[in-house]
Amino acid sequence: MSRLVNVAVLDDYQHAALASADWSPLDGLADVTVFSDHLADEAALVERLRPFHAVCAMRERTPFPRRVLEQLPNLELIASTAPMNAAIDVTAASELGIAVAHTRYISTPTIEFTWALILAAARQIPAQTACVRSGGWQVAVGEDLEGKTLGIAGLGRVGSGVARIAQAFRMELIAWSQNMTGARAQACGAKLVTKEELFARADFVTIHLVLGDRTRGLVSAKELALMKPSAYLINSSRGPIVDDTALIDALTNRRIAGAALDAFAIEPLPATHPYRSLPNVVATPHLGYVTRREYRLFFEDTVTNVAAWIATR
Repeated sequence: MSRLVNVAVLDDYQHAALASADWSPLDGLADVTVFSDHLADEAALVERLRPFHAVCAMRERTPFPRRVLEQLPNLELIASTAPMNAAIDVTAASELGIAVAHTRYISTPTIEFTWALILAAARQIPAQTACVRSGGWQVAVGEDLEGKTLGIAGLGRVGSGVARIAQAFRMELIAWSQNMTGARAQACGAKLVTKEELFARADFVTIHLVLGDRTRGLVSAKELALMKPSAYLINSSRGPIVDDTALIDALTNRRIAGAALDAFAIEPLPATHPYRSLPNVVATPHLGYVTRREYRLFFEDTVTNVAAWIATR
């Protein structure tokens, strides 16, 4: 090969990409450029990526629809982290001759983080911490978990892991998804219920569904109206599963106690978004998978994928 290939690493918010793996297998083969900022504007994104032959994408931070891919004639590879990426139009990529590669993924970090969200909401940890930092002391009374009902929407790898930990807290478990069976729920220590019963009975509803046509907007005003005024909604899955307008209305009018959210329809979350200021919201910047071990796995596999692609180019 006569010249280096241009490789872009996108959305490296924490400047962690190069430190998370050994990139030396690409020495002499690739010119790697790391971008730590996020470009939401498609025209600006296209202009930035025009010179690159390969793009390393972190999960779904940057979408690659057909209209973007068609404007990148030099692009030959999208090396995405995790086993799938719904933000990439893989059909368009294939038709345009752009290869798409993926990496391994572990669900443990998201399982653990879901419980961080539940505990933060139940014990109002962000508000209590802010009070201490400002010179105050106790400002609220938290909720117990033992004896409460946890409603789990989805018992896949993450949802089933969340269920295992709930049993240690001695919570009652109920579960629902479109294709869930009673046997599956029972195997995870839960009782299968209808969607309506899940939202009506649960003290904490936690979402662990894959985003798709059937789940987009699944948590709407109807479901939120079923929830107890003392209940909390937890979402560490995908933002568009929840109707933002309906949830903001329910939170503003205190029709539910609160929400703990790690995923949003628009990321990064706009500076003036209500989730940043509502007092009954715990909002975190999509941290469920952001751990050192997960990043090592992502970027080690990414280097391997890029090197393998260069070898066959």
